[in-house]
Amino acid sequence: MKKHRKLLLIGEIVGVALTVIIFIIPFYFMFVNSLKSQQEANLLTIAWPTELHLENYLEVFSYSNYQLLTAFKNSLLLTVFTVIGLIVTGAMAGYVIQRRSDRVMKIVSSIIMLGLMIPAAILPTINLLQKLHIYRTMFGMVMVEIALQTPFTIMLFRGYMASIPTELEEAARIDGCSPFQVFLQIINPLLKPIRATVIILTAVTTFNDFTNPLYFLPGAENTTVQLTLYNYKGQFASSYNLLFANIILITIPMLILFILFNKKIVAGMVAGSVKG
Repeated sequence: MKKHRKLLLIGEIVGVALTVIIFIIPFYFMFVNSLKSQQEANLLTIAWPTELHLENYLEVFSYSNYQLLTAFKNSLLLTVFTVIGLIVTGAMAGYVIQRRSDRVMKIVSSIIMLGLMIPAAILPTINLLQKLHIYRTMFGMVMVEIALQTPFTIMLFRGYMASIPTELEEAARIDGCSPFQVFLQIINPLLKPIRATVIILTAVTTFNDFTNPLYFLPGAENTTVQLTLYNYKGQFASSYNLLFANIILITIPMLILFILFNKKIVAGMVAGSVKG
């Protein structure tokens, strides 16, 4: 028993140490350098600045006629509409795939799950968006985000659906409910835990996405928060103090969201995996 407790204590110590090394130290490094002058920050040391330069944050905020505000607006719109699209379509698709076990549905499920392994093709996707006349539009970018995150979302909803007894649906059908009414009135209210998980994970993923807006939503007016990092990193000169200040500003909102709802994320994923 004592040996077991000792091993458990060692495991906790190792876990805390890894957390500090992987998360806290890099964040501290960025924060410290965001308070330095350009010359001092370019040395990329972890030492505390000789003089605090809080004006770095004001400069980042007001850069290029307050471009960061536009970027936050674009990222917020992209995140909100992507989340709404995924929780609606993902829940419905997950319900149908979980409850139907015919051959056609198995093929459909396999095709959807392939999306977890096959990366997006950049040039064909751009060509398709151009032909549909939605390239460089927020609608097109939302469709791309939904398409890329649909397989994982369906997998989460499908796993959680397995924990819901089918007897509830059978009783509702006996009472005269249509399939859509069964889903809307019986199943949908029971999806709150996994819906919270999907909302948070999707919001964090979409808000922090760098590559997809770079390819599919170019243009200064379409800049998202992650693309503002380009403002301070050049081929011949870099302002690391402003770069790190920018990273801190765009990281804090999602960091707070993740910390506040971390328990709900774990609860929703565990409920689907254990009961499913």
